[in-house]
Amino acid sequence: MSGTSLDGVDAVVADFTPREGLCATLGAAHAPMPEFLRDELLELQAPCDDELARAARASLALADLYAESITDACRAAGIAASDLVAAGVHGQTVRHRPDEAWTAQLNDPARVAERAGVAVVADFRRRDMAAGGQGAPLVPAFHAALFGRPDRARAVLNVGGVANLTLLVPGEPVRGFDTGPGNSLLDLWFGRHGDGLFDAGGAWAASGRVDHALLSILLADPYFALRPPKSTGRDHFNAAWLDDALARHGGAFHPADVQATLTALTARAVADALGREAPGIAELLVCGGGAYNSTLLRALARDLKPCSVLPTSEWGVAVEHVEALAFAWLAREALAGRTTSLPSVTGARGPRVLGAIYPR
Repeated sequence: MSGTSLDGVDAVVADFTPREGLCATLGAAHAPMPEFLRDELLELQAPCDDELARAARASLALADLYAESITDACRAAGIAASDLVAAGVHGQTVRHRPDEAWTAQLNDPARVAERAGVAVVADFRRRDMAAGGQGAPLVPAFHAALFGRPDRARAVLNVGGVANLTLLVPGEPVRGFDTGPGNSLLDLWFGRHGDGLFDAGGAWAASGRVDHALLSILLADPYFALRPPKSTGRDHFNAAWLDDALARHGGAFHPADVQATLTALTARAVADALGREAPGIAELLVCGGGAYNSTLLRALARDLKPCSVLPTSEWGVAVEHVEALAFAWLAREALAGRTTSLPSVTGARGPRVLGAIYPR
């Protein structure tokens, strides 16, 4: 998996035949996103010159990175790539426009299959969109299988570039949706003012103060008040969106205060959504890169009190592995011909088998 944060590729080798639980992680690997590729992918998030050729070249580079990550994860697991049943390879989302019934993930699954020597399952979103759905988020079905409990109402929050929630309430359909920005705006602002790609641990945000006037402007965006099903991405929450809000704010601000305010935005969007859609949730499990942002976790704990906020590692699943495990599971279900899209999440006309299969 390579997510909207564009920090790199996470690969896991998942065993779905453990004696306890849904799956076990046998090995894992992380490949940092090369700077040239990250810059190119960021530019491809918006209209630019020679898009088709540039997207094709980026797809080739991504495919090679995916194949390398699969090989490294197999090495970590002590197995050969030929031992794998398949690899679920989502691709890199560069545009997501459910309002126009299309989405774009850069990928070259045939090249991944050829380079890594594995069967590949890819193109997970478009079948759901063809059935009238949002095509996202895709992970709630896996969250339900991994973290659902018949006696406990809980939510799972994945904080990547975009933050998405899964609501697991006993006796009710699984629901899930994107709450809004996760790490993308935080990384963007830090990149303008800091040294590095992200605000490690939220330390810089912790040095600032929340600007409540700016926070009100940000939260006034109509997306936050939309009822699910809904999904979003960099098409909406991007540099232009943030710069427009800062211009409307009009006053002087300290850069660290903006970082603190963006952190508060992510937390408040989650808290408001939970209060509106599932007020009885008593436990929030957090995964994704944002789970390492202690300032964000403290903000979530304050805004959600008395709901407990815990990383998924407290339940035995590393926060950086959950999404990659989800796509291994989605690949497994596609090969078995089982449906994994949830109309209660995406709004599709019915459940569908997700994923196109590229044989070894």
